[in-house]
Amino acid sequence: MSRINRLSVERIEEASARIDPVFLNTPQYINEPLSSLFGVNLVLKIETLNPIRSFKGRGADWLVSQVDSDTSLICASAGNFGQAMAFSCREKNIKLTVYASVKANPLKIERMKSLGAKVILHGDDFDAAKLEASRVAKNQGVRFIEDSLDIETVEGAGTIGLELLQFPQPIDVLLVPLGNGAMINGISCVYKKNSPQTKIIAVQAEGASAMIESWRSGTLVFHDTVNTIADGIAVRIPVPQALEDMRGLVDDAILVKEESIIAAMKLIHLYCGIVVEPSGAVGIASLLEQGEKFKGSRVGTIICGSNLTEEQMKLWIS
Repeated sequence: MSRINRLSVERIEEASARIDPVFLNTPQYINEPLSSLFGVNLVLKIETLNPIRSFKGRGADWLVSQVDSDTSLICASAGNFGQAMAFSCREKNIKLTVYASVKANPLKIERMKSLGAKVILHGDDFDAAKLEASRVAKNQGVRFIEDSLDIETVEGAGTIGLELLQFPQPIDVLLVPLGNGAMINGISCVYKKNSPQTKIIAVQAEGASAMIESWRSGTLVFHDTVNTIADGIAVRIPVPQALEDMRGLVDDAILVKEESIIAAMKLIHLYCGIVVEPSGAVGIASLLEQGEKFKGSRVGTIICGSNLTEEQMKLWIS
């Protein structure tokens, strides 16, 4: 299926009218201290002030709104998508099983369980858990929900783009965290139609670079392992459809180092008063590493998740 047929702004607008308002119209503003630090006008979009503390509620709620009650679903998650699915499934009395890695963030695991999901731990990373979830779903005849492949997850995330378009001044560059691709593809779909001059840049951790390597090379690049603290974007097996979606939507890509991610988390905490998980800090990390190329521009990024354990906060932020 081609990108043009798969994604549409009209569907994203429809999603915006249907998604639970608790996930919508999140704060977006210029942060003056960070703007001064980097020599840009920095627009932050804060996606952490909701019941699951991440942007994933948008796509999950849009998807679940179209599923019949009293049914069953299976998905895989590093934690945030699973929380989002659990939150929305609970509202509709839908039975949800989430597969996650045995190394997944324990805070996220407990939160998924508290929201009513059955959580099964399998494999050393997210992709191993996802493969097992897909296998079990097929064997049991249960629908398997795959973030970034199921179009509703992309459309829901795209509502972030609709809101950013309402910012009083046009944004020159958007630095968007890249995991499986739902957020960047949804936002880019909106921007390429309504603000094509805005440059869309994907940001990923060096230790989990499969999506960017695949996009750059035009071939599927898999890795045997990932090595990053940014668990929410730690993808080693790309979703082929997400890469297809990225064609013509993404203008450039940046890989950032672990030390830059940690430094960015500390800066966000210091200058914004916000606790952010590593995946949500990579946009600021890219400014730390390559800020010179953006001097004088109006740059936007999405602070897309804040699920950290107490130990992680002490280790990376304190």
